[in-house]
Amino acid sequence: MSATAFMNRTAGRAVRSNLQINPASTAFLVCDIQERFRGLIWNYPHVINTASKMLDAAKLLNVPVLVTEQHPMALGHTVQELDIKHARVITAKTKFSMFVPEVQEFMKKNLGESPSAVLFGIESHVCVMQTALELLDHDVNVIVLADGVSSMNPGEVKIAINRLRAAGATVASSESVLFQLMGDASHERFKEVSKLVKEYKDKTTGALDALVSANL
Repeated sequence: MSATAFMNRTAGRAVRSNLQINPASTAFLVCDIQERFRGLIWNYPHVINTASKMLDAAKLLNVPVLVTEQHPMALGHTVQELDIKHARVITAKTKFSMFVPEVQEFMKKNLGESPSAVLFGIESHVCVMQTALELLDHDVNVIVLADGVSSMNPGEVKIAINRLRAAGATVASSESVLFQLMGDASHERFKEVSKLVKEYKDKTTGALDALVSANL
């Protein structure tokens, strides 16, 4: 086999690997969805709604949730709409990336050799971006929710989405990720997750219209 063919074959395997999400090696990363940002982040209520759906789904699918709060003494804690009592990590940070020691330690101990991170929160071009890039540098499969990220300046979001894709992250919708995590209608939680998706239908439509249509 030629060197070029080998490289193409290896790259193909890497791409295929990045398209898969194994529930046993996946965590949901909630990036800085805090009180102080109300009224500042573009379409913030839609980010919160998507995050709420994912947190509810995490309980059903037994996916660990990792939460960070950027300088909470100044910016407040996670918004009250989000139930993070079941989160495996809740930690304050000043670093823009979520990949702080507490998150690193949990992922290393619990997600195996081929971890995936489903990432949502704010801001797209700062903390979400730097988190994704650092995770990719550590061979983590990164899935960013297009209907779950935003910034203060709407124009930053599209730039961030394009840069994330170019860097190797997968950009997906929240609903597609949930069904991919189950993989089959015979999944023991299929009916419950389907019910959850129906309950959030209008909010999901709103998030897709507000956050995705303008940026993809």
